[in-house]
Amino acid sequence: MQSLFRSIPAIDKLLKTPQGADLIQQFGHQAFVTQARLLIEQARQHIQQHQSLPDFLQTENTLFNELTHRLQSLAQVKMKRVFNLTGTVLHTNLGRGLWSEQAISAATDAMRNNVALEFDIDAGKRSHRDLYISELLQQLTGAEAACVVNNNAAAVLLMLATFAQGKEVIISRGELIEIGGAFRIPDIMAQAGCKLVEVGTTNRTHLKDYRNAINENTAFLMKVHTSNYQIQGFTSSVSEEELVALGQEFNLPVISDLGSGSLTDMQALNLPAEPMVQQKVASGVDLVSFSGDKLLGGPQAGIIVGKKAFIDQLQQHPLKRVLRCDKVILSGLEATLRHYLFPDRLTDGLPTLHLLTQSLDSLQQKAERLREALYKRLDSRYFLQIEPSEAQIGSGALPTEKIPSLAVTISADKQSDLLELEKQFKAYPNPIIARFAQQKMWLDVRSVAEFEALIFMLEEL
Repeated sequence: MQSLFRSIPAIDKLLKTPQGADLIQQFGHQAFVTQARLLIEQARQHIQQHQSLPDFLQTENTLFNELTHRLQSLAQVKMKRVFNLTGTVLHTNLGRGLWSEQAISAATDAMRNNVALEFDIDAGKRSHRDLYISELLQQLTGAEAACVVNNNAAAVLLMLATFAQGKEVIISRGELIEIGGAFRIPDIMAQAGCKLVEVGTTNRTHLKDYRNAINENTAFLMKVHTSNYQIQGFTSSVSEEELVALGQEFNLPVISDLGSGSLTDMQALNLPAEPMVQQKVASGVDLVSFSGDKLLGGPQAGIIVGKKAFIDQLQQHPLKRVLRCDKVILSGLEATLRHYLFPDRLTDGLPTLHLLTQSLDSLQQKAERLREALYKRLDSRYFLQIEPSEAQIGSGALPTEKIPSLAVTISADKQSDLLELEKQFKAYPNPIIARFAQQKMWLDVRSVAEFEALIFMLEEL
């Protein structure tokens, strides 16, 4: 075994080789030495456990090949582009919605340059960073004012901490949602220092349930849109308008958490209906919160619109600074919102809405091209078909509603062959992410944004 250990080269020797000099020129001395030490330690452990040399230590070339690979891997970004063929357009694990070209341009400009983040150019003095967003949202929603934080959970936390710390919040038991990743509305309430008061039952809540729960310690009434599940059958719920009337009777504000939220009529786009922010504002609720990176089609953000007196208090709370967005997000969000000033062109400008509204004829053409590209790459073990599919919006929006779509399905006599193919797809420079159902791999073409890039990759590999 000692002879094996003597086969491990010293770092000084590696530094003096031509290959070592080349790698130091490319990646720097420190990175080279760090990776060489890790590799040498790995070699020692392998010899100790297996009484043999590891494969990378068989020759000097194999050693430097391994070092080169490791140094190159250090420079590669792990969060790389993938092709989403799952059929879920707003896939949370794949980054949700895509930004428009205008939003990307605005954000890139903010990255490279100073911008008027907290500066009023016309007045020549300091302003607040939500100013431009607030002006746009006033115009788009009819609200008196708005503010922005880094996601909708943060928006809910800020509202609770500002108006309900040490007090009670009344909410229907059927609206105590879990928003993903085990983050639950009751947990957020606890973090905000307020007490949850559940009323009604899971499937039925009446206005009298809210009325009977009101006392001198009640902070506000809360309505939460159950965007990621739906209770059907023998049900009853209380509308925002009814809650507003009750709140006015007891001088209590009403807050509505929309979750996803939309600024356009989804039914007008031949998509399933989703509550609009404008409708909630018109109902008279004091504050409405929703997400920036779901149906809105922009960057991750939590947006709050409503009565100016309440928004002003949110802006002054210490948590607002903790949760605020930077210039890049705000620039991207402003550019996204400006699309909504031109409603007839929304589906052309916003990638999320474009993907959701593609015609079946368009999807048929894509499916045929994808099947042809795959047919040239796959061997006879695999059978390819174009089949009807059901896509979904994703990220908690309309979970029970499906959108007609098409998919290239891949089947094989052996399930192990499909699993092998899945590994191949994930090993591509830009991995292909599909879904499995009915012992087939489904490549749904509605959810893939950069379709031409996908075809190019398959043809060039």
